[in-house]
Amino acid sequence: MNPRIVLATRLFPPEVGAAAFRLKALVTALQSTGASVTVMTTVPPNGGRSERGISRWPVLRDRGGNVRGYVQYLSFDLPLFFRLILSRADVIVSEPPPTTGLIVAVSSWVRRRPYVYYAADVWTDAVIAMGASAPVVSVMRWIEGVALRNASHVLAISDGVADQLPQFGVSPDRVIVVGNGIDTEVFSPNGPRVLPGHPYFVYTGTMSEWQGAEVFIEALKLLEDDTDVRLYFLGQGASETKLRELAEEVVPGRVIFGGVKSPEETASWIRGAAAALVSIVPGKGYDFAKPTKIYAAAACGTPVIYAGAGECATMVADNHLGESVDYEPSLVAEAMRRFLAGQDGNSESRIDWVRRNASLRTAGERAAAAVLAAQPA
Repeated sequence: MNPRIVLATRLFPPEVGAAAFRLKALVTALQSTGASVTVMTTVPPNGGRSERGISRWPVLRDRGGNVRGYVQYLSFDLPLFFRLILSRADVIVSEPPPTTGLIVAVSSWVRRRPYVYYAADVWTDAVIAMGASAPVVSVMRWIEGVALRNASHVLAISDGVADQLPQFGVSPDRVIVVGNGIDTEVFSPNGPRVLPGHPYFVYTGTMSEWQGAEVFIEALKLLEDDTDVRLYFLGQGASETKLRELAEEVVPGRVIFGGVKSPEETASWIRGAAAALVSIVPGKGYDFAKPTKIYAAAACGTPVIYAGAGECATMVADNHLGESVDYEPSLVAEAMRRFLAGQDGNSESRIDWVRRNASLRTAGERAAAAVLAAQPA
């Protein structure tokens, strides 16, 4: 009998996001082995058609259309408990947030079946980075710990994430590093590119507190001899309002917020940019993160300017993906000037590196193998 897998996630295509793409790759890989997969997810913001194997539930969303925030999470998690209790499955796969992992853990205990937790990041560290109060951090650490410790396997998207898991009492032999990546068919050097009539830099994806994208707005202000240069933010996030206010204050009219774009549209903007921008505020406990936007840019052949420290800085520098600089506006501005002057000759090598090291298809296949290995004997 073919294994029955249920994936519990608040985010899945047609919604846009790194998690949605990663989980789609997992489902595709599982189905290629003959597994029967049911995705328990949400009704997308603009509705959607009925799809075989996808069970959608209406949820609360914030003003940006996101399932982000405790109330929004609960609107998905509480009904999910009963959906899982009534489902037939051999293995459950849980995507963050940890509240979803807790629901999966409890329902799996009730039904006496294994589950796999997909650790794309460490939420407790993110809460600390956002300056949350001690009680909030303690509650998040407990919830995340329960979700992680009770999983048959924990899938980590990087060695950096895997290294954070022992703090929750997770045995290393249950952690499997499956990697992460990008769809190299969509994000490639071949395809249309946006040419708005002026040079520009592009920041794609989530704008959160721990990413600190304001460093790029401050750097743009320092390009006093290049006032025609623009900065495009394509995505959304908790810091968007703050970034808009800062942009209007220091470089009015030079920063454009374009909202969420499809992967194809995003790729066209990346291809036309002088460089793609990625940042992580150092010292906030998130230096181990590897944002997918790095892979997306490099796969298109576009150089990355990474502002921060940690694993990303080493990865970008060692593999000629662009330039790594300290999280400092003046250093970012210097890197911007170099790329505006066309000082980049590594396009082909970075495209090749992504194909060899950051293929989403390969990551999905590794994750699928780990999920199938969790089946009861």
